[in-house]
Amino acid sequence: MNRRVLCAAIAALAIALAVACARERPADGPAAAAHAGTAEQHDQAIAIAVRALDRLDAGDFDAVVADLAPDAAAAIDAAALEAAWTALPQQLGEATGREAPALARRDEYRVVTVPLRYARGTVDAVFALDAQDRIAGLRLVPRPAAPAPAALPPGASERALSVGAFALPGTLTLPAPAPADTPAGAGPVPAVVLVHGSGPQDRDQTIGPNAPLRDIAYGLAARGVAVLRYDKRSLAHPQAFQGEDWTVDDETTDDAVAAVAVLRAQPGIDPARVFVFGHSLGGLLGPRIAQRADAAGAILFAAPSRRLLDVLLEQVQRAPTLGGLPPRAPPDGIETLRKGIARLRAGEATAAGERVLGLPDAYWRSVDGIDPAAQARALGLPLLVLHGGRDIQVADADWQGWRSALGDTPGVMLKRYPALSHLGIAGVGPGSLADYQTPGRVDAGLLDDVAAWIHASPPRPPAAGRR
Repeated sequence: MNRRVLCAAIAALAIALAVACARERPADGPAAAAHAGTAEQHDQAIAIAVRALDRLDAGDFDAVVADLAPDAAAAIDAAALEAAWTALPQQLGEATGREAPALARRDEYRVVTVPLRYARGTVDAVFALDAQDRIAGLRLVPRPAAPAPAALPPGASERALSVGAFALPGTLTLPAPAPADTPAGAGPVPAVVLVHGSGPQDRDQTIGPNAPLRDIAYGLAARGVAVLRYDKRSLAHPQAFQGEDWTVDDETTDDAVAAVAVLRAQPGIDPARVFVFGHSLGGLLGPRIAQRADAAGAILFAAPSRRLLDVLLEQVQRAPTLGGLPPRAPPDGIETLRKGIARLRAGEATAAGERVLGLPDAYWRSVDGIDPAAQARALGLPLLVLHGGRDIQVADADWQGWRSALGDTPGVMLKRYPALSHLGIAGVGPGSLADYQTPGRVDAGLLDDVAAWIHASPPRPPAAGRR
C-alpha cells in the first residue's frame, strides 16, 4: 500500500483534536489517574462511535455530520466524508471487520478508538466526544506496519526484579560477559535506571508502535551497560492516585530512587557506577532522583529546563501547528489553563473547571516547585544532557535553557541531535504528532554517546562507602 496516497485521500478527516492524536499527550504532565467515566458513560461513548461507523458503512454520511459538534461540522461536510470513507477500500482492499473499541479520557474529551481491518492493512477510527456526547473530533489513522521487535543483544540476559514499596514489576537487562582478557575483564559493569516520561507507562514506555525504553535497554546492554526498567506506579497501581494529596514524588521520584537501590544491590553491578537516565518528565526529575539516590550521575534526555507549568502552557498554545489538529485552538481552553496556573501559583484552590489536566492541586504544586536547570546546576554530579531537534514537546527554548544554565559547568556534557524526535527516533521535516505513530528505533548514535559517557564517567561509591 502507498501510505502517502492513503493519507492524502483521507486528509479531509483531519479534524481531530490533540487529545486523539498520540498516547503521550502534547502537554508533558501525567495523564495518570484520569478515568474514562462511569460504566454507563463508557457504554454510551462506545455506542456513539459504533453507530457512526455503522452509518458510514451504510453510506448515511449526512447522519454522521448531524452528530458532529459545531466546530467539527464547520470543518467537514457529507461529501468530504464520503470521499474519505470510500477511499479506504480502494487503497486497502475489502473491509474484513472491526476490532474491539478502546476508550480513554484526554482532558475533557472521551476518546474512542475502533480498529478497522481491511485486506491490506488496518486503520484506527478515532472519535473524540465532548461533554454533550457530540463528535468533536474524527480521525482515520492508517496503522503503520510495526517493525520486528527489538532483539536482545547476543549474549545478553534478562531477569525479573521488583521495585519499591509497591513491588513494581521490572526487568534487568545484563550485557554479555566481557572476555577476561579485555580491559573490562569479568568485573562488575556500570548500570542505569530508566525513568519514564509522563503518564501511566509500562517498562518499555510503549507509545504507538514504538518502545523507546526497551530500545535504550537493549542498545546500552549491547554496549556493556546494564539497565533496569520497570512499570510505572500509575500503570501498575492506579488506585494509589485516587486522592487529592499525591505528588510527583509518589508518581515518579520515590520509585526511581528505590530502583537505584535495587540495581546497586544486584550481583555483577558496580555500585559505584549506577546512573539515572530520565526521559521527558523523568529527565526533569533526573537531578532530584540522582541526588536522593546518591547516584553516580544522570542522563537527561528530552528534558524541560523550565518549570513544567510554563512548558505546559506553551505546548497548548503551540498545539495547532503540530499537525492533525483543528485550525484554531479554543481560546477559552487556553484562558482556563492560564487561570488554573495562576490560582496554583497564588496558593489558591483551583475550581473544578480550572483544574489543570484534571489532576490535584497538590500534584501541580509539587511539580511547579522544581526548577530543573537550577537543581541540575547545584547537583555537583556528572550530567549528560541530550535534546532532539524535532522534539515537539520539549522545545528549543528548553535546550537553550540547558545551555545557558550548564554550558560552562565542569562534568557536564550537552549534545543536540537535529533529526531526533521526542522519542529519540530520527525523522525528516518538522516534528509533528505523527512522529509518535511512526515506527522506528532510538538512534544508534545517541546510544553510542550515552554508553561512551557512562564508561568514561568516574565511579562514585554510595554514601556508606564514602568518607
